[in-house]
Amino acid sequence: MKIKQIKNEKLGDSVFCALHESGLEIRVMPKAGYTSAYAVFGVKYGSIDTAVKNENGEFETIPEGTAHFLEHKLFESEDLNAFERFAKTGASANAYTSFEKTAYLFKGSENIGESLEILLDFVQNPYFTQQTVEKEQGIIGQEIRMYQDLPDWQVMFNLLRALYSVHPVRIDIAGTQDSIAKIDADLLYRLYKNFYNPANMVLCVVGAIEPQEVFDIVDRCIKKTDAKPAERKFEKESAKPVQDYIEERLSVSEKQFLLGFKEDVSEPLLSLEDEIASQIVLEAVCGKSSPLFKRLLDEELIDMGFGSEMFNGFGFSCVMIGGTSSDPQKTAEIIKTEIKRQQSEGIDPAAFERAKRKFYGRYIMCYNDIDDIANMMMNLYFNGYEPFAELDACKNLTIEKAQERLNTVKEEFSALSVISPV
Repeated sequence: MKIKQIKNEKLGDSVFCALHESGLEIRVMPKAGYTSAYAVFGVKYGSIDTAVKNENGEFETIPEGTAHFLEHKLFESEDLNAFERFAKTGASANAYTSFEKTAYLFKGSENIGESLEILLDFVQNPYFTQQTVEKEQGIIGQEIRMYQDLPDWQVMFNLLRALYSVHPVRIDIAGTQDSIAKIDADLLYRLYKNFYNPANMVLCVVGAIEPQEVFDIVDRCIKKTDAKPAERKFEKESAKPVQDYIEERLSVSEKQFLLGFKEDVSEPLLSLEDEIASQIVLEAVCGKSSPLFKRLLDEELIDMGFGSEMFNGFGFSCVMIGGTSSDPQKTAEIIKTEIKRQQSEGIDPAAFERAKRKFYGRYIMCYNDIDDIANMMMNLYFNGYEPFAELDACKNLTIEKAQERLNTVKEEFSALSVISPV
């Protein structure tokens, strides 16, 4: 393997990158003085992947929630499950499925090499039977019902359903009761073969381990294949939301809301520069040091849980602003008015600089946490970026670019999601 070292002079850290002959990308950051290591084995397969190419080269619809279902099943084997194996090395293991990826991980301070071998082994050796699949359908069914009672979860997915008409981002990551009932062992094996090939994966390891040890373990453990990265279907959305208001009643003491602004996406992925610019704009416009936040707080329309985020991925992009509110509709109108004002008059340069410094400092601080580093490296790779790219994108951001991003926020592309007390 040809190893490339990428060093950030400001941090004094280096990432050692290599492309294994199997197609697996490997990124390792050793951290001097650290006593533990964190590894994440990521697959570019998430809940938005509801279509797979068949033998005829055509996209075929698959049940929603299969990526999450597959994540649950991979920890099982004919003998010890993966958690039992990690317990013997003293490592703490876990996994998660998001909209765009599935990640398997562990963290440990001893037997790190052995734990890494376990991670690579169980992810590469699926074991499914129809009996265990049916058992898992019951478990995940309970999980789906549990999330339906969580107001934070429902207010977000209701907003996504109001904003998006065809993109699968509108579907719960775990799928639905009906969709998971269609999953069987044969389907899981077929999807595993399509998505879980090294060319569609990345391994990121950070902490108390030498890069060469990681590369040697990968050489021993990763199976050689001739598979190519899985193709992802780009669902082109209309810029117009499905509806501008959606409300649900749950057992909550106060109303919760999310105001979303959908972006007209012409390309599958937003650039890293655009994503960071949007995050900084949101901090400048409605962060806790903004006049908008102070006004809403003074009028007792919100509490300290008020916040915002840039929510984007393959084929979707929107701004989300929300929290608890005594009057969501009034709060939303005030937010829209403030956004229009700053679009017309311009972002306050001092507020922009404060927000930019805050985010740059936040990115720098991430490099003290081995968990954050590994997950950031994985996300950067899947989006086509080298390590440390977020630091340069943030540092070089101009107020002109930030204003350009703010001007993409259109009231006519907005929707309001509200959770009200029963």
